[in-house]
Amino acid sequence: MSSKLDEMYNQMKIEPSIIAFCSRIEMGLKDRFEEIDKIAEFNQLKVLKAMQDNKVSDVHFAATTGYGYNDIGRDTLENVYASAFHAEAALVRPQLISGTHALTIALSGNLRPGDELLSPVGKPYDTLEGVIGINQEIKKSENKLTGSLAEYGITYRQVDLLKDGSFDFQGIKNAINERTKLVTIQRSKGYQTRPTLSVKQIGELITYIKSIKSDVICMVDNCYGEFVEIIEPTDVGADLCVGSLIKNPGGGLAPIGGYIVGKEQYVDNAANRLTAPGLGKEVGATLGVISQMYQGFFLAPQVVSGALKGAIYAANIYEKLGFSVIPNGTESRHDIIQAVTLGTAEGVIAFCKGIQAAAPVDSFVIPEPWAMPGYHSDVIMAAC
Repeated sequence: MSSKLDEMYNQMKIEPSIIAFCSRIEMGLKDRFEEIDKIAEFNQLKVLKAMQDNKVSDVHFAATTGYGYNDIGRDTLENVYASAFHAEAALVRPQLISGTHALTIALSGNLRPGDELLSPVGKPYDTLEGVIGINQEIKKSENKLTGSLAEYGITYRQVDLLKDGSFDFQGIKNAINERTKLVTIQRSKGYQTRPTLSVKQIGELITYIKSIKSDVICMVDNCYGEFVEIIEPTDVGADLCVGSLIKNPGGGLAPIGGYIVGKEQYVDNAANRLTAPGLGKEVGATLGVISQMYQGFFLAPQVVSGALKGAIYAANIYEKLGFSVIPNGTESRHDIIQAVTLGTAEGVIAFCKGIQAAAPVDSFVIPEPWAMPGYHSDVIMAAC
């Protein structure tokens, strides 16, 4: 077998020295990978129980069109999400086209003119700047702030993390006031270099915020973090938890979609914003993607564990090659994001070209940077 494997590596033009180098790193991660497998097993059982408790059947996989009245597949899937996240209610829809869209719906549904939004963990993800109305380029344009929270008289306040990545509790206390209606907590670092927050840290932050103002809504942007730990933000006091099915909970199978889980009142508010007041969750056809949403969610714990192993593996490889990586090769993980500082734009482009060349689909395609909507810089991506 080893000779056949060596022959295949040779056909793929992978140098033996690279194979040996990577194999040594992989062997050193055996214990850590086993711990990830245990977390995946726990989360797999959690999802399985949620599906069994809600009596998922093949009838729930049928497509609906039109208004989507009485779509039992959609309603049951939302009950499955609510059960898995230990929440009162859920909104899980293909009409939520991205994590940014799901966050926009959650914010717009629960904030009113005169309210204030607070981020106690620094600047949010790039694409939310336009949503909130803090994007300087939008402010300078002729149709400035069109559709943003700021246009509707919703103000924004931000408290940056301290230099060591910890919460500025005094700054947060000073920022909370009578107009503070909703606090948004971004779990993942996204494109930043700050630490990703653990669920335990998020719980501590929510407890502190609620001790200052008990009626504030605490919302967590959970993108990239689902199933990385055995608990989710809704287990530690989050009123709302929001994410994208294109990421972790879609299991690589959901072709579109987002979710909002949490307190029923706040989920219903979001549903009224997604569809229309008075219609809320009662409408919204699933258009033939519901089976992929079920299957993706069922497979998500295993898919996430694989992504997590890949991130840790990559961190150890690039760290040993002399690159700066965040998190480093030994730090605990709370999302699937791995940052590698390549130093130059050319380095990033070369890296993405290499990833694309190794992909099973479009391996012949050469990725190029472009001005993706919602981002300050050109973005380049490799599709595996």
